[in-house]
Amino acid sequence: MDLETLQFATFGQLDQAVTDWSSMVSNLAVLKGDARDGLKAKADKADWSGDNANVTKGFVDKTVREFDDAHKQAKSLWNILKDTRNELKTYQGQLNEALERGAAKNLRVATTSGGGFTVTAGIAYTDPPLGPVVPASGEAERDVNALRDELQGILDKATESDHTGSVALKALADQAALGFAGAEYKDRDSAAHAIKEADELAAIARKNPEDLTAKEFDKLNAGLKKMSGDELFSARFAEKLKAQGTLDFWAELNTPRPTDLQRARGDQFDELQKNLSLTLATASHSDSYEMTNWKREMVDLGSQPLSKGSNTVGFQVMSNLMRWGNFDNKFLDDYGNELIKAEKERTDNGRHGAWRVGSPMDPVLNRTGSDSGTDPMTGFMKALSSSPAAATEFFGDTFLTKEEDHEFKEDTDGNGKKGMRELSNFDYLFGERDWPKDLDAKGDDSIAGRNNMALALEAATTGHTAGEMPTQDTPAHNAEQAALTKSLIEAISEKPELLGDHGHMSDSIGQIAAEYMPDIFRSLNPNDKGQENLFPIAGSAASVGESDTTRFLYMLGRNPEGYAAVNVGQHSYTTHIMEYHFRHPDAFITDPSGQQNENLKQTIGLTATAAGEIQGTIGAGRSYEAEVEGGAKDAEYNKAIEATSTWVGSTVGIGIGIGTASMLGPGGVIVGGVAGTATDEIISSFTEGTMRDKSGDVIYSNGQAMDATKESTYKLIEEAATKAGEQSGNPSPRIVASVASAAESGFTNATANIRNSIDGEGKPGELEEKK
Repeated sequence: MDLETLQFATFGQLDQAVTDWSSMVSNLAVLKGDARDGLKAKADKADWSGDNANVTKGFVDKTVREFDDAHKQAKSLWNILKDTRNELKTYQGQLNEALERGAAKNLRVATTSGGGFTVTAGIAYTDPPLGPVVPASGEAERDVNALRDELQGILDKATESDHTGSVALKALADQAALGFAGAEYKDRDSAAHAIKEADELAAIARKNPEDLTAKEFDKLNAGLKKMSGDELFSARFAEKLKAQGTLDFWAELNTPRPTDLQRARGDQFDELQKNLSLTLATASHSDSYEMTNWKREMVDLGSQPLSKGSNTVGFQVMSNLMRWGNFDNKFLDDYGNELIKAEKERTDNGRHGAWRVGSPMDPVLNRTGSDSGTDPMTGFMKALSSSPAAATEFFGDTFLTKEEDHEFKEDTDGNGKKGMRELSNFDYLFGERDWPKDLDAKGDDSIAGRNNMALALEAATTGHTAGEMPTQDTPAHNAEQAALTKSLIEAISEKPELLGDHGHMSDSIGQIAAEYMPDIFRSLNPNDKGQENLFPIAGSAASVGESDTTRFLYMLGRNPEGYAAVNVGQHSYTTHIMEYHFRHPDAFITDPSGQQNENLKQTIGLTATAAGEIQGTIGAGRSYEAEVEGGAKDAEYNKAIEATSTWVGSTVGIGIGIGTASMLGPGGVIVGGVAGTATDEIISSFTEGTMRDKSGDVIYSNGQAMDATKESTYKLIEEAATKAGEQSGNPSPRIVASVASAAESGFTNATANIRNSIDGEGKPGELEEKK
């Protein structure tokens, strides 16, 4: 900024802009409150079902978030604009004060072409002259230099303020092409600091990694850790590093050739990997011109070698920088499509494996120790586990059509002749892919690939980040999620070894089962008519056959984590759905010829029967595993059950799909008094293995005997019915007295289903005794 521009600047338009943005912030604050307290509050109380649950409520939630983001962005823009205006006014005042002081000392300031200026010591002229012109004294020369430096310093600061304010405003406005960015900055300095910090750290990352010092590494690592969630910083960092630079940095940093930096900071490379991944995840949400190019270039570089003669391609590097953070859905969609294309090319449409662990001279791309990082699908699956919408879309996309050249066939029309099969990405990855053999840091077989896939499936089917519980804002399951869950259950039913040989997936798949408990209850109920009233579901249902459900639950029962998850889910759902029916005794049966209490008794009985069938099925799976292991796994089961104590307080979100306004909660779940009382009490007690009734009898036992399982189930269901009736204000000791018999029928059904569905393989009591 030149001297004249600042000296004679008028700020009328800028003042008006600050005022206008102040009004905008105030108005948006009101609208944000109206949207959250009015629109969303009414939507949360509404009776959502079908398309309303899947589309309209989601639209309302998104609209509310947009108002919130609009307010944040407007406030940030106002803060930056206001601070920049105030600083420029301050610098103008300082400039004019300095000019006045200079004039008092007879110093002259003149502007020059190109925006410069000069300072000279003035001479007092008289007529006639009092004497010859005398050069400026030493004191005058010091005054000249001091004023010149002061003025230049003021102009430099004004230029910096104007420039950083402009850059920050433009960067903030560019973050979202549609809608509003959620970035929030309290003043111009914080936004300017984010941009400056990004420029400095990107400069470090652009250096040859072999030349990086430990001090520079520490600065980069600490800076990314601190700033990874800052939208302006993250986008600016990625833009400056560029897509190719990002790949080069991580690959060259992890060269197998030992370097001084690896010796000094190699134990911190895993932390840098995480911080870099979090930063790129934040950056991916920016719609700036530079970040749009970055994302496009990164996808284009995926199949290309890093350099001439390199065995490593872009996907292998970038996928290891996607294991943390929530990446933009559109970027994940584009990236996944190209990764699948590369997978098809490298496997000849699934005929053989790909991405084998390569040469010892390849870079060590994953520093977590879980796997080498050679298979890009492993890291990509981890990225999907934090992005539910992208995960759902990816697994539902087509991998191979019937018309493509491949060797996957099936009997398509029941005539015994096999025809070409169409595979989704789920079909291929879960059931057909030849996952490359890899090792972890301890030299053991790595489970990371399939485990990350299970996490991605958890996100894809439940609609929330894997490893988390549903919240009030988790939408009801949509048709795509329900269809994927159906495919998952049927795949495990058809080929139990898909889960049995990879038990480490059972915690995620068990969580899926827990959150689809209404669907499972439906599948076990023989009544086709009225299912939607007996076991209501707010969104779309996963319609699965009883035999498939039996085989699926049986396999989960054979794994401690799977068994524990289904156990908690079943008890939670049973309690909640019983409360619902006690509150709405005519919801399922509205037979005017019968007494309401008798109708309710039958409804509660059907619920108890399904609960008993589930317990009988997973209990049989556990019993079989105990026979195989000679009881050695009992401690693992106990530990898994105890771990579910962390679910207490969150059980309202465990798979209770219902579309009743007064009872609607996260993911279409029942809420009510029982949510925080009976269910949590039951789960707390049985996870500790110490639940007792008033007589002091143990209600839940962690033993492996089926008789103990039956006994504990009966008492828990009786307790659930008691609590549900009391909480609803409509208790019925007669109904409570009947639920144990109904649950016993469920165990009987489970025994028959296992006999009919497991084909004589893996049923308890059928192993030869060890001699």
